Amino acid sequence: MSHAYDYDALPGKARILAVANQKGGVGKTTTANNLGTALAAVGETVLVVDLDPQGNASTGLGVPRRPNTQSTYHVLIGEAELADVIVTSGIPRLDCAPSTLDLLGAELELSSFERKTYRLLDALKTLSRSQAGAQGYSYILLDCPPSLNLLTVNALSAADAVLVPLQCEFFALEGLSQLLKTVERVRASLNRRLEIQGVVLTMFDKRNSLSEQVAQDVRSVLGDKVYQTVIPRNVRVSEAPSYGKPVLLYDNKCAGSQAYIRLASEIIRREQDLRAA
Repeated sequence: MSHAYDYDALPGKARILAVANQKGGVGKTTTANNLGTALAAVGETVLVVDLDPQGNASTGLGVPRRPNTQSTYHVLIGEAELADVIVTSGIPRLDCAPSTLDLLGAELELSSFERKTYRLLDALKTLSRSQAGAQGYSYILLDCPPSLNLLTVNALSAADAVLVPLQCEFFALEGLSQLLKTVERVRASLNRRLEIQGVVLTMFDKRNSLSEQVAQDVRSVLGDKVYQTVIPRNVRVSEAPSYGKPVLLYDNKCAGSQAYIRLASEIIRREQDLRAA
């Protein structure tokens, strides 16, 4: 399969990060929303693209679910332009392309399309040419579903890099190994630019020796690919989505909020180092 990636055609040469892990409940959507909020807070312009039929990234940013709403589903099947489905989140410099339950059937529908693995990439290219996308985003975060399906492959085919939230639990490395193999396959056949931006350890409990052991094991395998910042297990982080807010707006003083602010700073530094290299 040919390499169809065309970086120069993307909106403002935005840095596109796929937030991915095939395992559910690891803090993937929480990381996408709060990282996006933290990046926006320091002046970056951010778009969160919700590719999960559950739509938790959308509702967690205060975007209500309404019937007959155009969403990322309509973008992927060619019934809408990406610029037409983007909504403001109410957070300065942070927009959202919401999902709907229609995405549940998207994989079956997409399987008959040409360039079925590049539907999202093609949509992102149209954004760069639209009036709504003229200002450009500095970061586009792709919130993937908790599976390695065609939606996730579309995200990996469009992304510059993968950000992996990893829960500090016993089988963490086993799931990570599967994801890394998928990233390698996508890089070899679909997107030669794809790389691992980093692994962020989530739900870290310093009172639990298992959390520390998992952190040590992951760092021993992946070294500096693992962010120094860890996201603690924190009740305020868990509560925030039920109020339609990222935790940084719900309680910006709590340990979880401060951790995501540090993570955003670390990611920006890592990106600057990459550009300087």
